[in-house]
Amino acid sequence: MKLAICAQGEGLAAAVDQRFGRCAFFVIVDAEKGELIDSVRNAGADAAGGAGPQAAQLLAGLDVGAVVLGNVGPNAAMALEAAKIIIYTGIEGTVESTMQKFREGRLSMVSKATVSPHSGMKG
Repeated sequence: MKLAICAQGEGLAAAVDQRFGRCAFFVIVDAEKGELIDSVRNAGADAAGGAGPQAAQLLAGLDVGAVVLGNVGPNAAMALEAAKIIIYTGIEGTVESTMQKFREGRLSMVSKATVSPHSGMKG
């Protein structure tokens, strides 16, 4: 399964980003093998609005099965659910350490938004 991790930069050593729709990159990894597939710039990070749903569309187009993030708003959560992308929280440190937590089953699955709309936490 392809796993997307919200990040501030490219590659496994990149620091994670708590935001979903406004993160700079999605680092895509093979969840079973623990290997880097690609780092994809989040083009919607600077969007005036709708960054979360745009990010969900991007991940759906990349055939991602799950995403690890810090926070997700209601519109993004609905878009991820519609795309059948599983949402996990528990992101911290680097992409590599977050991927390891995922592989060890130490992340929390969520099925709804973790922040309210327009809460000040752009996600």
